[in-house]
Amino acid sequence: MTTQAATQTRAGGRSARRATRMAPNFDMLPGLSRGIPLCEVMDQAQVERIDAASMHILENVGVQFRDPIALEDWQKAGAKVEGELVFLDRGLVRELIATIPSDFTYHARDPNKNVRLGGRNSIFVPMTGAPFLRDLDDVRRNPTLEDLAMFHKLAHMMPALHSSAHHIVEPYDHPISQRHLRITYSSMKHSDKTFMGMTTSPKNAEDVMEMCAILFGEAYLEDHPVTTGNCNGNSPLVWDETMLGAMRAFCRRNQPVLCSPFVLGGANTPASVPATVAQLNAEALSALAYTQVIRKGAPAIYGHYLSTVSMKSGAPMAGTPEISLMNFMIGQMARFYGVPWRTSNTLGGAKTFDAQAGYESATTLSSVIHAGANYIWHSAGWNEAGMHCSVAKFIVDAEQCAMAYRMAEGPKWGDFDQAVAAVPDVGPGGHYLGHPHTQENFQQAFFMPELFDNNSIEQWQAEGSVEITERALNHARKLLAEYQEPKLDQDKNEALLDYIARREREIPAADELNQSY
Repeated sequence: MTTQAATQTRAGGRSARRATRMAPNFDMLPGLSRGIPLCEVMDQAQVERIDAASMHILENVGVQFRDPIALEDWQKAGAKVEGELVFLDRGLVRELIATIPSDFTYHARDPNKNVRLGGRNSIFVPMTGAPFLRDLDDVRRNPTLEDLAMFHKLAHMMPALHSSAHHIVEPYDHPISQRHLRITYSSMKHSDKTFMGMTTSPKNAEDVMEMCAILFGEAYLEDHPVTTGNCNGNSPLVWDETMLGAMRAFCRRNQPVLCSPFVLGGANTPASVPATVAQLNAEALSALAYTQVIRKGAPAIYGHYLSTVSMKSGAPMAGTPEISLMNFMIGQMARFYGVPWRTSNTLGGAKTFDAQAGYESATTLSSVIHAGANYIWHSAGWNEAGMHCSVAKFIVDAEQCAMAYRMAEGPKWGDFDQAVAAVPDVGPGGHYLGHPHTQENFQQAFFMPELFDNNSIEQWQAEGSVEITERALNHARKLLAEYQEPKLDQDKNEALLDYIARREREIPAADELNQSY
């Protein structure tokens, strides 16, 4: 080999490796396996005190199950039922929740994107349910199915997001009664990550299960979690027929559900952090126990939505100290019962992607990571108390999740000896920028955000003084231009479209388009 050729090979090899390291990478990060300590704000006696208070509520106050099938199920299970009130003996509750798996694996369309949930294993999931969006021009408006597809594509490309969720935004250009079909198909089509399933009615939930059976195979669902349903309770102490029917649809097919009391602290719970957690815990336990009445051993997740209420206006608030404290406490309670748990992330009440949105979201993200949450929902886009999903915030939130992921992994010791060996090479007064170890490891050693500007003010001004919202929107446009669809199997795609067409013929489209619910 000539000297010139050798030089080109060496230079080409190093520059090629460096270019590879610096190239955009849309590969999904594995599910997070946390390597940092948990923040636990209660001692064992306080955990047991919350447990005792919750069991007292279940035994003596009761939980209202507004559903004749659930009431009959509870009677057969041995619970005391008076009208719609179900009184649950603590022994029965403990016996039932003991059969919930402490962890399980979500199976994605791409098996390389399977993720473990429970214990030290966590996943980040985008926000859902926004009736408005702030679009690529930062204009607040009603969303369409095309807008939903855009968010599913972005979720597919963001490495730290482990799911495409479901109705990130509401597609108003489709009737409400048929919307769940198109939402589910969009989740399946535009990403090969795991996704969520609509629970807006029992029949809608059954449609989701049928579509999952087409995509994965009926028998596959029996022992492979592939999607997630969310069932919200009506605090205080009520579960309604819609949610319970949807819960049955998922549990009967062995698919996980989030059992989520909807907490507005001080409005539908006592004005006390510990008492709020005691009530929420009772509500969650009653639903978790019912999942096991439906099907013993079905995966289920201790859920909640947490907000405190402004006593000035009655509006829900995000990022408050009490929300963080409740997350820490709920994490301890879920671990006490040995079940995975869900929380909400990067929440904000701001009307634009401003400093308030950033502070609220960062506070929430930090607390849920240190609380040890497993299913970390609403991790990208949430603003205006969930009334809109912001494209700009979606992009930045997803990068913040990647940063939190890196922090939560804990220190990496794999190259410690090689790194320490660089110290005598450089010596006093030197620098490490040109050292071979730095050149090979700089990118994975220190996280380098793409969306935050850390240049000098002179360079920032020379480049147009572009602020974070505009940078994020420009990045979103770039991502969408580079998106490559993970194609569905042709036969499965046709079967899904045939199912949607048949169900749309069967379901009355009585809803007026652009009508909100």
